[in-house]
Amino acid sequence: MSVMILRTAAAAIVLSVSAFASAAASAAEIAPFEMAAFEKAQTDGKPIVVDIAAPWCPTCAAQKPIIEKLAADPAHADMKIFHVSFDDQKDVVRALNARMQSTLIAFDGAKETGRSVGDTNPASIAALFASTKGE
Repeated sequence: MSVMILRTAAAAIVLSVSAFASAAASAAEIAPFEMAAFEKAQTDGKPIVVDIAAPWCPTCAAQKPIIEKLAADPAHADMKIFHVSFDDQKDVVRALNARMQSTLIAFDGAKETGRSVGDTNPASIAALFASTKGE
């Protein structure tokens, strides 16, 4: 009886781990912005969202869970999401022609497909994400 319980528990653990691994593999990664990685994603024609945020910004804080939820959606598994520190990466902020924190910029490869500033509406942020795939 105890062997059967152990086998059942082991099978449940294996299923849980593989389900977690599948979910993790189907989520977009949110990574700190690095120019080389951004340029490679553009060259590779990847869908890209750049999130320019500051830790003191309440709008950025409201955007964060929306971005994280969209990143977890398997529909965006191939997307590259880059986080830019508004305070510490001023050169990148200028290069992207952003004027404020809470700026989201979408790209389909090297082509900018959309931009928003101060948007905390989940539907419009989802539409911005969708624009990276020509939708």
